[in-house]
Amino acid sequence: MSQRHLAVVGGGLAGCAAALAAADAGVRVTLLEARRRLGGATFSFQRDGLWFDNGQHVHLRCCTAYRAFIDRIGAAHMLTMQDRLAIPVMRPGQKPVQWIRRTNLPAPFHLIRSLATYGHLSPGERLRVGRAVLGLMRLDLCDGSLDQRTFLDWLRHHGQSDNAVESLWDLIILPTLNLPSSRASLWLAAMVFKVGLLHERTAGDVGYTTTTLGRAHGDQGLKALRNAGVEVRLGEGVAGVSTGQGDDGAVVHSRSGPVHADAVILAVPHAQAASMVPRTANLNGAQLSELGSVPIVNLHVIYDRTVMEHPFVAGVGTPLQWVFDRTQSAGMSDGQVLAISLSSADPYINISTGDLRQRFAREVVRVFPRAREARLLGFYATREHQATFCQGPGSLALRPQTPTHMPNLFLAGAWTHTGWPATMEGAVRSGNKAAREAVHSMGAGFCTD
Repeated sequence: MSQRHLAVVGGGLAGCAAALAAADAGVRVTLLEARRRLGGATFSFQRDGLWFDNGQHVHLRCCTAYRAFIDRIGAAHMLTMQDRLAIPVMRPGQKPVQWIRRTNLPAPFHLIRSLATYGHLSPGERLRVGRAVLGLMRLDLCDGSLDQRTFLDWLRHHGQSDNAVESLWDLIILPTLNLPSSRASLWLAAMVFKVGLLHERTAGDVGYTTTTLGRAHGDQGLKALRNAGVEVRLGEGVAGVSTGQGDDGAVVHSRSGPVHADAVILAVPHAQAASMVPRTANLNGAQLSELGSVPIVNLHVIYDRTVMEHPFVAGVGTPLQWVFDRTQSAGMSDGQVLAISLSSADPYINISTGDLRQRFAREVVRVFPRAREARLLGFYATREHQATFCQGPGSLALRPQTPTHMPNLFLAGAWTHTGWPATMEGAVRSGNKAAREAVHSMGAGFCTD
């Protein structure tokens, strides 16, 4: 096994997970990343002495692969997890705060009390929501035809009003699928609710990093990879991958020269993947391009005092979708740093930071009246133009499997056929799967899950 060599192209969560899993199985691993950091789409930056994440990323207790990865890289102390699901939901001008939270009853009864008292819905809407929940539980995720409909189409057939869609269903679907119900695949939406909320009582408990993503994913990941014996090459751009001489192994064509390996895992965004491999791999580049992309915009708003009393808040009746208190991770001692996450952000992606500031500073005051007396110290916007692939109807058939027609080339990334949405959990699962198949292709066993 010590002579087998695996090259991993891409240092995001998928690539790091793949490299670690293969190294733990005894394979010699070289990881090549074009940027000078690890973490892929999860990274941090500094402005005016404060640290910000490019976007707010959360995970749920059901994200077992991601949590195992965090344990493996020694970053568990940098994350927090709710004791039990509790989401404060605010509407401008409406008090008190409404909550979506669970009890200790078994699923799905753990949500009954919360739905029965959820003040953003009328009594009739709550009753119809309960019936729709029962309908969701009856959906079979083995039924591929679910991916041919939008979630909104299904909701309409189950009596859901515009207000119920905005105040409840999109509250969950928009951040998880980066699409509203009107554009989201029914299959993926059903998967989110069934796995994340309706199957296990504790599955939907919310977790997130208490430090920056750069420290938790990038720094800790680099340390763990090097401790595992992985050769990490940062700033190493890759032009493509080809078969080795006589179809023996593969060659990664990197900036500093060819890297010969017994197998290669390509863990780059789907927009890059098709152009990096030979046609013999048969990735079907047209289908990868049809996956499309959807942007996310994150706003980082700095005040001279506390304006939001909760660790995070979901908003209805306002463009403020989800707001997180990131004061501690930013390194601020006085005041408050808010991170506002705007999913499916096509309406905002091309708006200037100044215009975003003018628009959203007013919205913060509408939702958090304390901000009216606070001084706005800073406002930054980060834009992820291709944050996720488009998780609409038909997307399941466009997502490629891990193996390719090139016998020693494997794919990893949240855009591959993981059975999960484009999340950190999906990325880690894809990396683990690619490592298993690559190691097996080299004639070795695999002893880790």
